[in-house]
Amino acid sequence: MLRLTELKLPLDHNADDLEAAICDRLDVPRADLVRYTIAKRGNDARRKSAIQLVYAVDVALRDESGVLERQAGARDLRPSPDTTYRFPVMASPGWSGPRPVVIGAGPCGLMAALVLAQMGLRPIIIERGKAVRERTKDTWALWRRSVLTPESNVQFGEGGAGTFSDGKLYSRIKDPRHLGRKVLVEFVKAGAPADILTEAHPHIGTFRLVTMVMSIRETIEALGGEYRFGTRVDDFEIEANVQGARQITALHLSDGTVLRASHVIVAVGHSARDTFQVLHDRGVHAEAKPFAIGVRIEHPQGWIDRARYGSFAGNPILGPAAYAASHQARNGRTVYSFCMCPGGRVVAATSEEGRVVTNGMSQYSRAEFNANSGLVVDIDPTRDYPGGPLAGIAFQRHWESLAFTAGGSDYKAPGQKVGDLLAGRASSGEFGTVVPSYQPGVRLTDLAQCLPPYVIEAIREALPVFGRQIPGYDHPDVIMTGVETRTSSPVRFRRGADLQSINTKGLYPAGEGAGYAGGILSAAVDGIRAAEALAQDVLSAYE
Repeated sequence: MLRLTELKLPLDHNADDLEAAICDRLDVPRADLVRYTIAKRGNDARRKSAIQLVYAVDVALRDESGVLERQAGARDLRPSPDTTYRFPVMASPGWSGPRPVVIGAGPCGLMAALVLAQMGLRPIIIERGKAVRERTKDTWALWRRSVLTPESNVQFGEGGAGTFSDGKLYSRIKDPRHLGRKVLVEFVKAGAPADILTEAHPHIGTFRLVTMVMSIRETIEALGGEYRFGTRVDDFEIEANVQGARQITALHLSDGTVLRASHVIVAVGHSARDTFQVLHDRGVHAEAKPFAIGVRIEHPQGWIDRARYGSFAGNPILGPAAYAASHQARNGRTVYSFCMCPGGRVVAATSEEGRVVTNGMSQYSRAEFNANSGLVVDIDPTRDYPGGPLAGIAFQRHWESLAFTAGGSDYKAPGQKVGDLLAGRASSGEFGTVVPSYQPGVRLTDLAQCLPPYVIEAIREALPVFGRQIPGYDHPDVIMTGVETRTSSPVRFRRGADLQSINTKGLYPAGEGAGYAGGILSAAVDGIRAAEALAQDVLSAYE
């Protein structure tokens, strides 16, 4: 088959129009078109008066080689890529060697465990939080009653932080082996909507993520995997092996047991700060890495729809509009939108008592009134928090604690209207045109109390710039809620080409918490890569 890309049609086209466009572009009669399938569909909204859908299609023709020869050099035509996933190794039936351990059941750990199970290695999954149904109840307790369960919340529990998000499933990572396709296929098998296989910017939404991760768990268990919920890894035993190198040998669990383990994937997410500390204390190589902090900004979704789509706003084919924005401020900081959630809400995302953290989420329908996005500023360890590999954790905790105080010390979040921030004054009184969605509530105040001055300065400069790009973005009544601090892990656990820690054999740092991913899809892909590397190592030694 051939992959034809950048095929553009108006919004009101039908299937016959798409078929005709394929034949016209390839200059073949319809009789020569055997079949076609849609590989990807997005939209081009640069001209709001003439928004088009943009397709990539896989086409079977009677004379594919002839078409390729006639159109040699065409940038939009090439042989269709082979996206079939192939396991690099497989354990023999009845595998009796050491069982690999996966710490964390977020997107990275979930896919790592699934692939290990499919290769016949019967993984053990250690998850400090609860199974997803019970975890959801604890999360709602914080949102509705200001009751935080430190081990079961937006950050910790089955499904990871991605469960309470927009469920975005696109990434800009290099993926020559199409591992992202493997992720999407497994998600669809587990109950995700089939359109994630074809949409250019697919998403699932929280409710569907809940049932999906439960289905994947059932698959892993049916293949011999074992889950241990409500169990935290409190320590790592590391000893010298026969070659004199550091080797992971056991895990000390919060239930008092010691689990012997020679191959461990650490997929704990970006908020497992106590685990980062233990790994550092045990000498596992770590280094500080950049991240970003800022606020969640909310606009009525209709404003964003009109700004992006003009008269086509509300078209069901387009759905609620998203946006991306970036500005290089005069103080040298980059201000940018992060994890934009159309038709969603801002959520309480702390995992530690006495701190306030915000995040965004939405359902598959994206039908709620407000759009929200992180509006964040880059933070660099050499410039902003020197002091060792874990200094970024202290930096995050400092501003999260100030946000807790500024919000009233009851898990309400501090908020400020854009007009007041631009004028340099605290917000007070009633909300205006934009009502914040954060629960358990927002207290109007001055966000300068809980963000570094250079962050406030950069955001203040960027808002009017974004307002010129997206009408209404800097409207005085637009609400910003603080603080967004967990855009990514502030720590990276360096690993080698074999994906093992550079100084501890058998330990595979993976995903967002280890500093190798940013979002559901990239974390899941990294989980597959870690699982493959682990399987190749353990099977080469035992089979």
